[in-house]
Amino acid sequence: MTLDDLKMIHNRDKEDALGVVSKQWQQLSHDFGVKIEPIDGIQNIVVAGMGGSAWPALYLTSWPGTTVPLEIVKNYDLPSYVGQNTLFISSSYSGNTEETLSALDEAESRGAHIFVLTAGGKLAERAKTSGHPLFLIPGGIQPRMSSFYFIAALVQIFEPLNLVPKGTLEELKATGEWLKNQNSSWLPEIPTKNNPAKKLALELIGKSIVSYAGPKLFPAANKFKICLNENAKNVAWTYSYPEFNHNEFIGWSSHPVDKPYAIVEFRSNLEHPRVQKRFDVSERLLSGKRPHPEVVKTEGINVVQQLFWTSVFCDYVSIYVALLNGIDPTPVDLVEKFKQELDK
Repeated sequence: MTLDDLKMIHNRDKEDALGVVSKQWQQLSHDFGVKIEPIDGIQNIVVAGMGGSAWPALYLTSWPGTTVPLEIVKNYDLPSYVGQNTLFISSSYSGNTEETLSALDEAESRGAHIFVLTAGGKLAERAKTSGHPLFLIPGGIQPRMSSFYFIAALVQIFEPLNLVPKGTLEELKATGEWLKNQNSSWLPEIPTKNNPAKKLALELIGKSIVSYAGPKLFPAANKFKICLNENAKNVAWTYSYPEFNHNEFIGWSSHPVDKPYAIVEFRSNLEHPRVQKRFDVSERLLSGKRPHPEVVKTEGINVVQQLFWTSVFCDYVSIYVALLNGIDPTPVDLVEKFKQELDK
């Protein structure tokens, strides 16, 4: 089996996940056409969502940053501070996520300012009946493959409300245009010897995958973990520097080096200099105690370019791992079965 067998790729990638990923850059320029009315006195932002409907907000903590505290709630209940000075984002691709709907009930009861991000379902109906501004995410793809739509929607809400710097939306659109041609060496028709995404996938196959990044690239590393789990059906974890050195670092220091793991590190020249040094010192001190890390040095001249470059690169890698695992990357049948069992 080889990743250069285009017939095999076509047969296994039945819903064209590779094609969806290649067009993700377009999502960053999607205009939802929702007019944002001024809101005074916002003191905090809460984004309530699960899985692929939640972690897009994590990107905004790295870039561009918000002018008030932002918390992502992946739970049924809200923090006690949520109230009339809270901007509450109810985010669910399906629109039927029970945790998100529960959190929405609570946000409404506390008088928060509410916006809804969804592709349909109960949440879209709630938005229409309650008059909450609705950002309708285009449907027909998996939530994890629609994450850039969610990021575009969040920026289109936050910038008019002065919750992110002016010009953030234009920077996001410009990054989408830049990203358009960045995947040229990762496409399926590019042979493995010239394809960094295929090369990395081959190093990861058959192992549990642990990825690390500094604060600026951690959102992309987190997305990589999610896509390895859901695309490749391959267990994966992630963690961030500098916290890594305060606990997880020592966990690699005993037992044989031949552990059944693959390590991927995402390194950015824009991270704090001490974070960059931590990667080097950690690699030296753990040499011979853990598998040698696969180092991905990100492309891009600023944080937003590096974030999205890393995200798309990792999407390709996770899909290639899926194909090597003999799996169609798109369906998540066990998740759907779990939801059915939970409702019994």
